[in-house]
Amino acid sequence: MKLLFGSDHAGIHLRKKLVEWADRQGHLTEVFGAPSEEPFDYPDAADEVCQALLAGRGDLGVLICGSGIGISIRANRHRGIHAALCCTPEMAELARLHNYANIVCLGERLTQPDLAEAILARFIETGEDRQDRRERRVAKTDGPTDLN
Repeated sequence: MKLLFGSDHAGIHLRKKLVEWADRQGHLTEVFGAPSEEPFDYPDAADEVCQALLAGRGDLGVLICGSGIGISIRANRHRGIHAALCCTPEMAELARLHNYANIVCLGERLTQPDLAEAILARFIETGEDRQDRRERRVAKTDGPTDLN
């Protein structure tokens, strides 16, 4: 599986650890976003990964910022991206099964590396539950966003 990793400067250390973990597991990886600890805006990192994923350059994405919140908000602005901020392996599993998440988001300031590895492992190993009710609900999330 090819995983696309992106982060801002606040997520660079966890990104490096997870890329190393993914490499040890035999996954292909590509890295986007902050090249160093110098300030790098999370929307730019999210956009890079989302565009690459939508272009078919990878199977799943991993986005990391300080909290995971900002980067997940930005990623979900891209049609066809279902980014889920996950704090537990169970959340990662449900995000894949029920919401067809194709990007997992993590917060470096809030997630210890061992837990992040467990979350990512569960995200990778879980498929999508293609029941009609799930298809219907996911299709609604991709629909128009202007509810006024």
